[in-house]
Amino acid sequence: MNSELIKINCLLAKLTKSQQYTKTLQLFHQIQSSKHLKPDQYTLSTTLTATAHLRDIIAGNQLHSHVIRAGYKIFPHVANTLLFLYAKSEDLVSVKRAFEEIKAPDVYSWTTLLSACTNLGEVGYARHLLDEIPQRNEAVWNAVITGCIDNGYSDIAVGLFNRMHLLGVRLDNYSLASVLSLCCSELIGFGTEVHALVVKTGFLGRASVTNALITMYFNCGNAAQAYKVFDGTEETVRDQITYNAMIGGLVSLGRDEHAFKMFINMQKVGFSPTERTFASVMGSCSSEQAAIQVHAHAIKTGYNDFNSVSNAAITMYSSCGDLQAAQMVFERLNEKDRVSWNTMITSYAQENLSRDAMLAYLQMQQQGIEADEFTIGSLLSTSDSVVCIDKILATVIKNNLISKTEVANALISTLSKHNAIDEAYSIFNETNFKNLITWNSMISGFHLNGCSVHALYLFSDILVSDLTPDFYTLSIVLNICAGISDLRHGKEIHGYILKFNNIHETSLGNALIALYAKCGVLDQSLKVFKSMVYKDVVSWNSMISAYAQHGRGEDAVACFKSMQKSKGVKVEPDHTTFTAALTACSHAGLVDAGVDIFNSMVNKYGVEPRVDHFSCLVDLVGRAGYLDAAEKLIKSDDLKVHSSVWWNLFSACAAHGDLRLGRIVAGFLLEAEEDKAGVYVVLANILANGGHWEEAEKVRKMMRSYGAVKQPGYSWIGS
Repeated sequence: MNSELIKINCLLAKLTKSQQYTKTLQLFHQIQSSKHLKPDQYTLSTTLTATAHLRDIIAGNQLHSHVIRAGYKIFPHVANTLLFLYAKSEDLVSVKRAFEEIKAPDVYSWTTLLSACTNLGEVGYARHLLDEIPQRNEAVWNAVITGCIDNGYSDIAVGLFNRMHLLGVRLDNYSLASVLSLCCSELIGFGTEVHALVVKTGFLGRASVTNALITMYFNCGNAAQAYKVFDGTEETVRDQITYNAMIGGLVSLGRDEHAFKMFINMQKVGFSPTERTFASVMGSCSSEQAAIQVHAHAIKTGYNDFNSVSNAAITMYSSCGDLQAAQMVFERLNEKDRVSWNTMITSYAQENLSRDAMLAYLQMQQQGIEADEFTIGSLLSTSDSVVCIDKILATVIKNNLISKTEVANALISTLSKHNAIDEAYSIFNETNFKNLITWNSMISGFHLNGCSVHALYLFSDILVSDLTPDFYTLSIVLNICAGISDLRHGKEIHGYILKFNNIHETSLGNALIALYAKCGVLDQSLKVFKSMVYKDVVSWNSMISAYAQHGRGEDAVACFKSMQKSKGVKVEPDHTTFTAALTACSHAGLVDAGVDIFNSMVNKYGVEPRVDHFSCLVDLVGRAGYLDAAEKLIKSDDLKVHSSVWWNLFSACAAHGDLRLGRIVAGFLLEAEEDKAGVYVVLANILANGGHWEEAEKVRKMMRSYGAVKQPGYSWIGS
């Protein structure tokens, strides 16, 4: 053999191994143009490999012709590389033809054919071939199982793995890691069985299997078990992927602090962060200081030019509230991909900067990058007008994105928020593949636009479909029933919740308390409240509000005190708690209890009083006749008086006939209120009740001269 050709073949192999495929082809063309060098089977197989990775089918066909002319098809490594070429080019017909021309297919030949079949949709044919292979070792089984997993045929993959195990075929780290990678919450039982098999067969010592186990437990939301696998693995087994799996998993479960610690530990044991490490850990940085440190480390180690890292940095800075830094990272990107643009548009959308989001989208279009469902979703979330929505809708239709369920869902939600409920319902009806989010968005849209009956009809349609309502669906329809005091439908939904054992879900318990309270069945509200395993602040607020609505002030105060003494997880009162408790005291005339609650809000819990709290307090002391105290409170420097507070005091003046204070309050309200007729009417009544008939008549004349007219009342009865 020509020694020069041997050197060139080694160089071709080196270039291909280092993924410099274009240079491999260029060097091959130099060999072809040489008069004294003739490519041999090694030259052609290496060049075919490079061509396959480039997916250059024209060059591949030319090389195939060269192989046939030179008679090199008899060499297994050349024939197998041809198989690899057509598999990478997704040309299954050519793969099958090339395979049939191999006289004695080896394991590589079979695995390449089987992988191509499963990857290109012919899973049935791949399973048929599997039964025909003379010697079925673990490699051919793995080819079909992995292909099924990669292409969404999880059930078939699990079935094949179980069959492989029953037939006594030797399991290896590829078999185990592959099936573990598909295990999520639905397959946790199967995953646990495979874990036991891993321990039994001694494969915990293989990093790929350990990494797959860690990923599986994180996918199932079980961080404790993932840590157990990690801690039980020897340090010599762990690699960069192990740490990446831990960091990524912890971030996905919102355990940012633990993820950051794992990132530090990774470096302490001598592993350098990878592209994936930075992309994951940047999602855990909640403080600007940590964000800057991680980004500086990424720049220092040369990963700043990787799009995935820069895209993660944009999201990281946006989450930390530093939009300027996010923009700077975005602007410095040499090649912005679709993810880069989407990330920046999402960052603007999260800050409600609709104009900047739309401008970025237009620039994205100018760069020739088409919008996808994520782009549209972000743009719709920040759209501040129907005109903007119409522009986005035009893009959706142009790019045929309307068929994407995620886009349809976003359109339904956004149109509903802008009172375009007919257009939203039209899109809902035209959506072929409706998921539960589609239904929830439409039900919520009807609710938002006051179409309660339509929403309940839609809920009935879900019950006869293949979908099962989730907690969000049930919460919406319970709120709808509460809003229209529809006790019959509310009780039916309660029955559905009990039937499917969802009663322990806190959000549903809270919605049921509100439903029964608004429908006048307070005892049932209390029954639901007492049956709840876990009560959050909303649960207590709902029960206190229920007592307040029914004039049970003392029970509301008792409930408030019980909340403070509640066992188990401590629940702190919030603004809503104090509003509900103060309202209950006001309606029941419990002045001392109300003042005590207000003082505890400020002094014990450090909650800053809002307008509604002051309004309740003024109403409380005013109703009880302590008008001097109410006046003193309303004139205090700490209170920025809202018109609702003045109205409460004005009503108290009318109830107790305080003419002096009534005149003062009327003056303030006439300056602040558009409803001047109401002010004139109440003031005239106060004057008349005090015997000041002439002055009362003057006020009425003043009202008519200003053109203020009291709106007549009306009744729903008979309408």
